[in-house]
Amino acid sequence: MMRTLPHPNTGEGAVVLGVFLLIGLELVALATAPRADRPVVGGALVVAATAAFVLVAAVLHGHGKTRRQATHRPAEAANETWFTAETLQGFPMEAVRPRLLGPHAPDLTSMYTAWIFAAQGRDAVWLEHHLDLPADLAHLLVDAAHERH
Repeated sequence: MMRTLPHPNTGEGAVVLGVFLLIGLELVALATAPRADRPVVGGALVVAATAAFVLVAAVLHGHGKTRRQATHRPAEAANETWFTAETLQGFPMEAVRPRLLGPHAPDLTSMYTAWIFAAQGRDAVWLEHHLDLPADLAHLLVDAAHERH
């Protein structure tokens, strides 16, 4: 199976290009500065390089934070339009029903959401972690999804 390359993020690309441009300008400035002014110019360039480093770190940190938040939102993003006859085909309602009646039971919407993710190939550990499902329910859904395919 062929794996596609990730699409470049133009914001990150612009930051990297800006850093390279800044480095080039710093080298030109340092080379053309008079010998007596080189310590001052060098100090200014160190400050500029530090600012560039902070900028790159902030952009990369923000990108990672966005990615982490996106992976923790699957249950919140689900709505009734996800739950069609096709996506819920094979849902093990008879096996799940007794577990829906307990005091700390998950609601039916989260069970349907977990079913859809299990049918798409997510494993039980992923369902437990991202949807806060008990281990037995997560395994039940994943096993039923495997039987469906």
